[in-house]
Amino acid sequence: MTLRVGLNLAYLVEDSGGSGTYARELIPEMLAAEPGLQLTAWIGTTAPAWLREQPWSGEVRWIRLPVPGVGSPWHLWHELIGIGLDARRRKVELVHGPAYLAPLIGVPMVATILDVIWAHHPEAAGRRFRLVMGTLAPLVGRRAARIIAISKAARDDISQTLHLDPAKFDVTELGIREPPPREPPDRAAVVARLGLGDEPIVLCVAAKRSHKNLHGLIRGFAQLPTPRPRLVLPGSPNEYETELREVAAELGVADAVSFLGWISGEDLEDLFAIARCFVLPTFQEGFGLPVLEAMARGVPVACSDIPVLREVASGAALMFDPHDPASIAGAIARLSSEEELRDELIALGRERVREFTWERTAKATLDSYRRALE
Repeated sequence: MTLRVGLNLAYLVEDSGGSGTYARELIPEMLAAEPGLQLTAWIGTTAPAWLREQPWSGEVRWIRLPVPGVGSPWHLWHELIGIGLDARRRKVELVHGPAYLAPLIGVPMVATILDVIWAHHPEAAGRRFRLVMGTLAPLVGRRAARIIAISKAARDDISQTLHLDPAKFDVTELGIREPPPREPPDRAAVVARLGLGDEPIVLCVAAKRSHKNLHGLIRGFAQLPTPRPRLVLPGSPNEYETELREVAAELGVADAVSFLGWISGEDLEDLFAIARCFVLPTFQEGFGLPVLEAMARGVPVACSDIPVLREVASGAALMFDPHDPASIAGAIARLSSEEELRDELIALGRERVREFTWERTAKATLDSYRRALE
């Protein structure tokens, strides 16, 4: 049976982060897994250019909505009402919203609710976003024929927090693409270009938001004996970074913590290549893709001992208590000095990564569509 599916991509902008990666990886894998799949996608006027430049773009029917930006009443009207009515007119059987919102009327719908971090850590999102999500996410969840979660831990949290029936959920874990082989970079050239020192590098790639617990990471880092490694925190600066710099200065480790700002993909790959270890001290995640990204590059990982990261890492990472700086420090110290542990985690990480493919994500998503139509 040919599936005629619509995608609400009106939320996509040039820098859509993980939700953009989700759409970019999911679409071609669904087209490959389901010959004859008819995809219609609704996008806004600020949709990223890469959407129409992909090899698979010609296989998608694109509908451009007259809505710039995200979150305006007119934008929400299209996502919740207009797309559904248009889908019915175009004989689309079902609409999927890959980032929380999907039509409430018109045709059956599937919604991916990525996480409810905004409910547990209100400081991690703006007031307007919390208000919209607090109102619409439960409504969309109740109206959805199926709800997709990207991890079992996320499913449990979302169903409990939003009071949604767990039986309506399908879990479609995300995938990871292993990077193509590349020559090891010249370490001296990399550290000179990025303004680092000769110390071993502890790398953390995480958005600068308080629920990522970078302040806890710095407090743990400050407990390491001297000579310390160098803690490297790439990412665009914001008010939270200002707080982090104050914490580092207060603890006397400002000279050993590098805030690099935004860096290119090539610079990030070079950082992974020269990193001694990767650390993710987060309090909450929907999935925890950075853990797999580090494992795919042969970097040993230490991360928070929370349900979702236990699920994703599955014994291939060294776990610590994110609320205890001494626990964080102990994990960094072990990955810095215990070669046998490092080698074991690198091997386990590479093996674990192979279990997460976008092909598997796509097939599970198509199965969810069929359940919705049934």
